[in-house]
Amino acid sequence: MDTYTQLLNQLSGIVWGPAMLIFLVGTGVFLTFGLHLMPLRKIGYAFSLLWKGRKQTGESGDITPFNALMTALSATVGTGNIAGVATAIALGGPGAVFWMWITALVGMATKYAEAVLAVKYREVDSRGRYQGGPMYYIKNGLGEKWRWLAFLFAAFGTLAAFGIGNTVQANSVAHAVSTNLGIPSWVTGVILAVLTALVLIGGVKRIASVAGKLVPFMAAAYVLGALVIILMQIGQVPAALGLIISDAFTGTAASGGFAGATVMMAIRFGVARGVFSNEAGLGTAPIAHAAARTNNPVRQGVIGMLGTFIDTILICTMTALVIVLSAGWMQVDGESGNQISGAALTSLAFGKALPSIGEYIVTFGIIFFAYTTLLGWSFYGERCAEYLFGVKVISLYRVLWVIAIPVGALAELNPLWLLADVMNGLMAIPNLIALILLSPVVFKITRDYFASPDAR
Repeated sequence: MDTYTQLLNQLSGIVWGPAMLIFLVGTGVFLTFGLHLMPLRKIGYAFSLLWKGRKQTGESGDITPFNALMTALSATVGTGNIAGVATAIALGGPGAVFWMWITALVGMATKYAEAVLAVKYREVDSRGRYQGGPMYYIKNGLGEKWRWLAFLFAAFGTLAAFGIGNTVQANSVAHAVSTNLGIPSWVTGVILAVLTALVLIGGVKRIASVAGKLVPFMAAAYVLGALVIILMQIGQVPAALGLIISDAFTGTAASGGFAGATVMMAIRFGVARGVFSNEAGLGTAPIAHAAARTNNPVRQGVIGMLGTFIDTILICTMTALVIVLSAGWMQVDGESGNQISGAALTSLAFGKALPSIGEYIVTFGIIFFAYTTLLGWSFYGERCAEYLFGVKVISLYRVLWVIAIPVGALAELNPLWLLADVMNGLMAIPNLIALILLSPVVFKITRDYFASPDAR
């Protein structure tokens, strides 16, 4: 196992090295300026479309535009918002949060482009269901000579789903429940598997319906808990924000031996955890947006870009502020002597501000966030598998998905995270190539839409 873990560590270091982070952020910067900062200028317009998108329409698609976003958010709002933010701060210092913000702001353009292309190039399968995503906009947008790239994305996506979307989430829930509630991991795994199976029976419409109700509730509950803590220490918030911004450029002694190293670590972990949390550029969210009931790619794209804003700018920032205000990121575990990180750090910060209550906010946040991630990623993996093998594979895939949940709940966590990291990174490469090559299409569609009466 040690050799396997070391190999995964090396692969993860390569896949998520500086070249990948530059590729991800660089694509977002390119799209942001190519769109003339539209994603940043139209945030208010996006929220108005999202509100209107709650209603059923007579347009083509399987689910409402609102539920399409909630399905995408169900997969992105997960343990990354709790454990990922804490890890970024523990390893890169408070300055990592600033780079998470930057990644999210340019990532909005990436998410917008993904959703636009997903709707424009989507197809209808033999069951009459809409399907789309990177494999379809690569195949239909770039042509037959690029089908190999679509195949690679679908293959990586099928495998990645079982890592980041299934076993890792089940393991996180089982660990949190075992630690804080004393329930055995195998019991948690079985309960999660049963609850997931009950939803998967209904397919994308059932997943979207559950996500449409559960995601807003869980996000609001978690943000409210964090907001109470922040308001209790409102006088210290300006200093906390100042620390985040200053440390982004000067470094901190949180880890590493000198300022130059810690600035680079703030950038590295801030960008990496930001992408891990909001998934901008990975190519997952467009699979959900392709099912939206809409005839206009731009409208869904504008709604889709809110996923990154809500996930990172809103929810991750709440977590980050609670941690920075608590100063828990500088604490060391008394038993192991190691710096506290991950969900334990977030739990410590919430518990310090709200004794006997804060830890449970984090515990139940992990449970709900991870469960909805299980649902969202089941849809992503299923669509990737369907692209490779056709609709006949769907039933088998769902059975394997449910079986993998209790297995993940009992597995060793570190190798699961490393494997998930590698597969996620490999998914991003075909998608980013397609986004750059198809960017002229995105730019033209966007110009035409905002020049038309439909945009008013």
